[in-house]
Amino acid sequence: VPSLNALVEAGLDVVAVYAQPPRPAGRGKAERKTAGHERAEELGIEVRTPRTLREEEVQARFRALDADLAVVAAYGLILPKPILDAPRGGCINVHASLLPRWRGAAPIQRAILAGDETSGVTIMRMDEGLDTGPMLLRHAIDIRGKTAAQVTEELAELGARTLVEWLDHPTPPEDQPIAGATYAA
Repeated sequence: VPSLNALVEAGLDVVAVYAQPPRPAGRGKAERKTAGHERAEELGIEVRTPRTLREEEVQARFRALDADLAVVAAYGLILPKPILDAPRGGCINVHASLLPRWRGAAPIQRAILAGDETSGVTIMRMDEGLDTGPMLLRHAIDIRGKTAAQVTEELAELGARTLVEWLDHPTPPEDQPIAGATYAA
């Protein structure tokens, strides 16, 4: 949500938001939309919720958006090559770790469990691997003594600011070093 808000506040034309489909949640197991889905609707932005991005029809609809760039933040699915290649500028990810440390699904929790003193966000160009693409911009924060919820909130806000900073002043991609790469299962 902070990244979506930052893009809109920066005056960028967000042509669509892709979100995970609504899922049963809570005691009544009523279907619940993601926070990004709800915020996009509030902003009047089209929301799409395909169960997979691997179907040709879904990929064709994504290509038809004719986007300059796709921004991914906490989406939860690996993007197949036809999706990665569709936007003219490719796909970038707002990732909640200082890559190459803590690639994968739970970087905040793994950083805390490992006793890391710092974490941060990395804006990265996506490739077919799991958080293996080149880094574009990174910013760090101190996470000592903080809960996962506190770190998540701080990194979401930092990620949004870092995303807009990179969009305003793009930096060249830097390959991730192999040394220090870890996975956050």
